[in-house]
Amino acid sequence: MSEMKITLPGSETVTLTGQTIDKLIRAGDGDAALLYLYILKTNGQKTSSEAAIALDKSKGWVASAMAMLSRLGLVHLDEDFSPDASAVASGTPEVPAAGAKPPAQFKEPRKHTVGEVQDEIFKGSDFSVVVDETQRRLGKILTEDDLLRLFGIYDNLGLPAEVIMQLITHCIKESSITGDGRAPSVRYVEKAAFTWEREGIFTLERAEEYLKALEEKKSARGKIKKTLQIYNREFSKLEAKYVDDWISKGFEPEVVEMAYEINVMKTGTPTVPYINGVLMNWHKKGQHTAEQVKEADRGQKRNVAGAGTLIANTKPGVPKHGEPNREEMERMQKLLDKIKEE
Repeated sequence: MSEMKITLPGSETVTLTGQTIDKLIRAGDGDAALLYLYILKTNGQKTSSEAAIALDKSKGWVASAMAMLSRLGLVHLDEDFSPDASAVASGTPEVPAAGAKPPAQFKEPRKHTVGEVQDEIFKGSDFSVVVDETQRRLGKILTEDDLLRLFGIYDNLGLPAEVIMQLITHCIKESSITGDGRAPSVRYVEKAAFTWEREGIFTLERAEEYLKALEEKKSARGKIKKTLQIYNREFSKLEAKYVDDWISKGFEPEVVEMAYEINVMKTGTPTVPYINGVLMNWHKKGQHTAEQVKEADRGQKRNVAGAGTLIANTKPGVPKHGEPNREEMERMQKLLDKIKEE
C-alpha cells in the first residue's frame, strides 16, 4: 500500500466537535475512533505506517479505519489511496476469499424494492407523509425511481421526516436561485441528503444552524467576489479554495478588501496567492477583523513615533527645537564667569 499523508479539515485539527463525536458514535466503529484520536494527537502529520507502529496495528487495520473516517468526511485521503488496497503487517496485500462478504464498515446501503416502499407508504408511517408532501412541493407524482431514492434518504441515511422536508425546502430555494426556476429532481435532493448526513444534520435545530451558517458563508463569498472584481462567472477551484479558507478562519470581507488594496498598491496586479499571503500574516497575529488590523497598524505607528522621539532626545549634540545644546550652555557660562572676573 502506498504511503499517504493525512489531512484533516481545518476546524478538526484544533478541537473534537460535537458533530464529529456524533459521526463516530453513529458509525459504531471503535477502530476508526481510535485512529481519529491518534490523528488529532499528531496534528495529522504522520503516515499510515507510522500510525500502524504507534498503535501496534497492521497496515490493513489502518487502511480499514482510515477508509471509514474518509466515508464519514473526517479525513481526506491521497487520490491514489484505495480502501481495497489494505495490507497486513508484512506489507503484502490482503486478498479476500472468494465470495467473502466485505467488512461491515464497507457494506453497501441496503437496496430496497418498490414493493417494500409501497408497503411502507400503505402502513401510513412518517415516510408516507414525506411522499405526499414531497409530491405537493415538487408539483409532480414521484416515479418508482424517485420513491426508491427518497426512501433511501429516509431509511439508509436515517434522516427524520421533518428534516427531509426542511432539506427539500432548501433544495427548492437553491434551485430557484441557481437553476432555471424548475423544481429540483429527487436525485438533486438525494445528493444534498448525503451532505447533510455527513454533516450530522438529524434535527430541525441542527438544520437551522447549518442553513444559517450556509447563508452567512454565501454572503461573505459574494462580498469577497465583488472585492476581487470577479463578475459574470463563478470562482475557479483555486479561488474557491482560498476564499473558503479565509471565511473558515474568520476573516471579515472588509479585511480581504484591505489585503486586496495592499496587493494592488505593492504590485499593481491583484493575485489571490498574494492576497492570501497578506491574510495569513494577519492570521498569525490573530487579526481577522478590520478593527483589529487598524488597531495593530495604529499601535505600530505609535511605537515608531515613540522610538523616533527617544532617539531625538538621547542623541548627543542635537538639541530640541528652539533650545541650545549642552556645549552651547557651557560656552555661555564660561563667558559669564570671565566677565565677572574682569
